[in-house]
Amino acid sequence: MLFGLHAVQAALDVPASRVAEIWIADERHDKRVNDVISVAQRLDITVHKISRKELDLMVPEGRHQGCVARVTPLETMTESGLEQLLDNLKEPPFLLILDGVQDPHNLGACLRTAEAAGAHAVIAPKDRASSLTTTAIKISSGSAERVPFVQVTNLARVLRDLQERGIWLVGTSGDSESTLYQVDLKGPLALVLGAEGKGIRRLTREHCDAVVYIPMKGQAESLNVSVAAGVCLFEAQRQRNL
Repeated sequence: MLFGLHAVQAALDVPASRVAEIWIADERHDKRVNDVISVAQRLDITVHKISRKELDLMVPEGRHQGCVARVTPLETMTESGLEQLLDNLKEPPFLLILDGVQDPHNLGACLRTAEAAGAHAVIAPKDRASSLTTTAIKISSGSAERVPFVQVTNLARVLRDLQERGIWLVGTSGDSESTLYQVDLKGPLALVLGAEGKGIRRLTREHCDAVVYIPMKGQAESLNVSVAAGVCLFEAQRQRNL
């Protein structure tokens, strides 16, 4: 069950819609709801009008904004799919790698930021990391439908494969010696960020070509991973656009 107007609208807008059925709060008659209904009717998707209380019972764990949909699961990309994506790129690869991010809110926010910065894909391990839950999809505000999310069984192997392709791996850690602004981020690049509170794992760090930190003022010891991802991604975008 997918919930939230933005998430449902995004699922409707992709070329191959995965929406099977929609429920709308009968009290809503605004433009956003009417747009969802209009697209659903064009795609011959059934729309039901029910009470908000009934919607609350359908998705008790989330804020549905008066809109819930039954959808087929959003597929993640495999390692072979990642290879095909990289083979078909017409520009230097730009990737975000999340090493063990377990909070679906953070995953959704990272997907949204990755799309905004122009990243080609987001990569994460399958074990001990968040998958594309309904919460992650909703928080991504539609980006989960458009940015390839690659879940891999062996992150270390994937890092080695990326290096063999000439992709520069830049990890992040508060105890590194170089700042984010001192490294060249213009070529084939994968930015590697770690889990909440733990950072990147030792083995992951050993595979990185460079490790940097984000200089900060004040007494804050660290940034939320989605905020750190935004800082790193947009610094890379700035350099790449020079």
